[in-house]
Amino acid sequence: MEDYPRNLAEFEQRFSSEQACREYLFDLRWPEGFRCPRCQHDAYWPKGKLFECRPCGHQASVTAGTLFQDTRKPLRDWFRAIWYVTRQKNGASALGLQRILGLGSYLTAWTWLHKLRRAMVRPGRERLRGEVEVDEGYLGGLEEGVHGRETFKKALVAVAAEKDGRRIGRFRMQRIPDASAASLRAFVQAHVTPGSTVHTDGWEGYRGLESYTHQVSKLRGQPKLASELLPRVHRVISLLKRWMLGTHQGAVSPAHLDSYLDEFTFRFNRRASRYRGKLFYRLLQQAVVTAPAPYHQLNQHIRPGPEHPHHKR
Repeated sequence: MEDYPRNLAEFEQRFSSEQACREYLFDLRWPEGFRCPRCQHDAYWPKGKLFECRPCGHQASVTAGTLFQDTRKPLRDWFRAIWYVTRQKNGASALGLQRILGLGSYLTAWTWLHKLRRAMVRPGRERLRGEVEVDEGYLGGLEEGVHGRETFKKALVAVAAEKDGRRIGRFRMQRIPDASAASLRAFVQAHVTPGSTVHTDGWEGYRGLESYTHQVSKLRGQPKLASELLPRVHRVISLLKRWMLGTHQGAVSPAHLDSYLDEFTFRFNRRASRYRGKLFYRLLQQAVVTAPAPYHQLNQHIRPGPEHPHHKR
């Protein structure tokens, strides 16, 4: 049974202590009772904040091996952060999170947001099925001296969207290196169930989708027709660009783009949730199965961009 607060009053009452937060994480991590991460036995001795497996002696905690591992901040702060992030319909900024939680460091808020974005991708999530539109779009400004699907500076993002009558069903998006057949086939195979109907334009990169019913709509030299022939994916790309410009003022570096795509997908695919608290529940549920990622791992090989905490403003 899904158990989550429906409003702020319920949230504050439910998670008024560290112990309450730990108990909630315990139920999310081990819904059928404790299981030793090492030997999978269910017998344990309570050792303060730890659980010691009786058969093998391994000591576990509700945070070890999760997104919250090694945190020095109270779990109540993390819960407040997740509540705030999931309550913001259009997304949250690091500056906003820092202000709401009273964090002394912008860097802490930035790191927390990127950790939470990593948890927005559910491990083992089902691929799309049924009738699925697939196309690509560019994120970035105008680029001179390039033709067709070539790009040197802009990010190329592939999008697949289920048809739900005339509406957009679930969708997936991913940055791809180029619009070659190898890149596009890999994207389709990773995100669409074989046997589904895949609807694309006539770009040669979509040839060879033998595991699917491939429906092709050729643009006949009129690129403007794309939004009419593939309305769902073009609507998603348009909403993504608007979200990037509105919530993040377009200040997303290519190095961090994938995590923002994950956040947009998480939010859009749950847009019909009646209670925002359900998003809180889902994100916490995914956080306990998300491997820890220290700051240096999130930031390795990255040159500071406009939204980066070390960028000179």
